[in-house]
Amino acid sequence: MNFSKEDTILLKQKGLSLKKIEQQLELFKTGLPFVNLERAATADDGILQFSEEKTIQLIKKYDAEKEKLEVVKFVPASGAATRMFKFLFEFSKKYKSKKQTVNAFINKNKASSLSLFFTALEKFPFYNTVINYLKNHDKNYKNLNNDQKLEAFIAAVLDDDKLSFSQYPKGLLPFHKYRNHLASAFEEHLFEAALYASTNGKAKLHFTISEKHKDKFTNEFTRIQNIVEQKTNTKFEISFSYQKGATDTVAVSTKNEIVREQNGDLYFRPSGHGALIENLNDLDADIIFIKNIDNVVVNKYQAEVAKHKKMLAGLLIEVKDQAFNYAKDLDEKELKSTDIIHIAEFLISKLNVVISPEFEKYSTQYQIEYLKNKIDRPIRVCGMVKNEGEPGGGPFWVKDEGANISLQIVESAQIDKKVKSQKNIVKNATHFNPVDLVCSTKNYKGESYDLHKYVDHKTAFITNKTKSGQEIKALELPGLWNGSMANWNTIFVEVPLVTFNPVKTVNDLLKPTHQVS
Repeated sequence: MNFSKEDTILLKQKGLSLKKIEQQLELFKTGLPFVNLERAATADDGILQFSEEKTIQLIKKYDAEKEKLEVVKFVPASGAATRMFKFLFEFSKKYKSKKQTVNAFINKNKASSLSLFFTALEKFPFYNTVINYLKNHDKNYKNLNNDQKLEAFIAAVLDDDKLSFSQYPKGLLPFHKYRNHLASAFEEHLFEAALYASTNGKAKLHFTISEKHKDKFTNEFTRIQNIVEQKTNTKFEISFSYQKGATDTVAVSTKNEIVREQNGDLYFRPSGHGALIENLNDLDADIIFIKNIDNVVVNKYQAEVAKHKKMLAGLLIEVKDQAFNYAKDLDEKELKSTDIIHIAEFLISKLNVVISPEFEKYSTQYQIEYLKNKIDRPIRVCGMVKNEGEPGGGPFWVKDEGANISLQIVESAQIDKKVKSQKNIVKNATHFNPVDLVCSTKNYKGESYDLHKYVDHKTAFITNKTKSGQEIKALELPGLWNGSMANWNTIFVEVPLVTFNPVKTVNDLLKPTHQVS
């Protein structure tokens, strides 16, 4: 591949090396391996289930310890709302008002999402905002027939020169309608954080956003800060970071030819949420909660959500304390064989580490080195919900090239569905990943891990996209909670469905957890 002088300058500006780009191009040619599923993680085989009594005990553990700890809530929030409105864009593009009614369009296109949207229109949090906009900007609005009003409503929501909700970051859209105000997902994250991520009357939240939206988020925080702080009796410390340009990837055509912009520049794409391992690596905290921007609930459900977040954090502290004690012993003490067995049993029973069958044959010194390597890692405790047929990743036992087995969160794109045995394992999966993590990223000495060292780079994946109508292949880095955390110590715990309320399409806002009444 020959790069021009302009290409080299552009790469330097983004913090990318030629070598890195050549490696990316090579991956498109060679392809990336699918993961090798050993079996689905299930209750009693990789997923813990707790009684109410145990849940309360872990909550008390967290509440007793948290004031001594640095706690941060990390929220990936850079997503634009465009995909939420996909079916509305399709309607706007295809609907011909002079040739058909809205009802005829729905029936002809089997547009069930559109039908639900129109039927429940008044339940959307932005309904009054849109209606008021139409009345103020279109003097003829009241004379329109019903179909014309629906068409005008969608135009107001989507069009760049109108309200243009689809161009908003998802976190700043009106998500919930209360009696006296509309709340964005960003606002709900603050209320929620006050319930479980606050220490000494202060809650720290870190949002990863698109740089172009920084002012919008800052303005929203300024607008709501006093109200939320008074209602929660909590001070908020908000910080932002951006997906780093050096994590962007090039794209290729179906013939593996590099894709360029119309002006000849190399075309770069953000490389998925796996790039955020860089942002996570920059945080300095003892406990990090991770939750997606669109996974929020109206206030009457927040206490239930907080309860299970605190339970996960209590479990993390319980396991982390024991792991730290053992790691210190491995470094400093003269260990007997019984001590070594206890540490190995802890790794197996509490951290789901599969110990080599050859372990007993190792010399004592090598056993100690082996256990050090296994225990001295970041820890993540992940909530898992029962599978309700939602698209996305799930918990599995995975076998790597060296036949090592470990617990992993796996995305469907990483699985070869053409292989019957793999397809059957997916079919038997009982749980789903709601992105509900509590993490420890420091060792027992209080030093932060370099999280880059625990990424499995082979779990990147290639996806098919389009650019200006052309089919292209895009490279996504190992996902933040998939391959980027592949070599962390991992614990999965069942949490109730109420903790999982993503808004993937605008119609998800009609679900009970997003409706005040």
